[in-house]
Amino acid sequence: MSIDPLLLTTTRLLTYQGTQSLTSATGFFFERAGRLFVVTSGHVLREDSSGHHPDRLELTLHTSLENLSQTVVQSILLYDNGLAVWRAAQDAAGPVDVAVIELDRRQLPSNIELVAFGPDDLLVPPTPVEIGTPLLMPGFPLGFYDTVYHLPVVRQATLASAFGIRFQGQGYFLTDARAHRGSSGSPVVVRWPEAQGPLKWRLLGIHSLRFDMASRDEAVDESLGLNCAWYADVLGVLTQ
Repeated sequence: MSIDPLLLTTTRLLTYQGTQSLTSATGFFFERAGRLFVVTSGHVLREDSSGHHPDRLELTLHTSLENLSQTVVQSILLYDNGLAVWRAAQDAAGPVDVAVIELDRRQLPSNIELVAFGPDDLLVPPTPVEIGTPLLMPGFPLGFYDTVYHLPVVRQATLASAFGIRFQGQGYFLTDARAHRGSSGSPVVVRWPEAQGPLKWRLLGIHSLRFDMASRDEAVDESLGLNCAWYADVLGVLTQ
């Protein structure tokens, strides 16, 4: 079965507290120097403002490229002796809403099939990206996906703020796209035909949250339809 490798970079995440299911979100794979990570939004793993404190994560992994309906579910404990197993970052403006968990390959099935971004797949400033450039966000909005083949759906987006400029002084840029709960942690990518290897995309950022105006009159004004995407160069720090 031939599919775009981009669809195999992304996995559905489910969070739990004990046996209680909490939320659905999106993660993607990143590999550096032979070490494999799953990347998602920080608030997927902990959000004090809402009391969201899962202690376990499940992700779905494909085990056959010929039959994508064959998958396994990998369970990951989020704490080890009371300490979080994920890595988060902070910059001069405050916390960065990105987290990574290193996956122990010895605990993964030997026949898993996935595609991971790597350092060479990052597109970071000062590389120019024109305003309005078409982008894609593969993910699991509202937990929706292809339940037969366990593949994400892809939303279209455009670059909505100057790439390389920290919007309002924060470590993210804006995208213009329809995004929903469950999309948190989606990779934000741009087509890159000249890329070496099968993955013809470059990773610009990690989708976090919808961006709106607190003063918006919901009876009169539509939502802005804008979203925060944290610059992907944070992965260089988080995967050291």
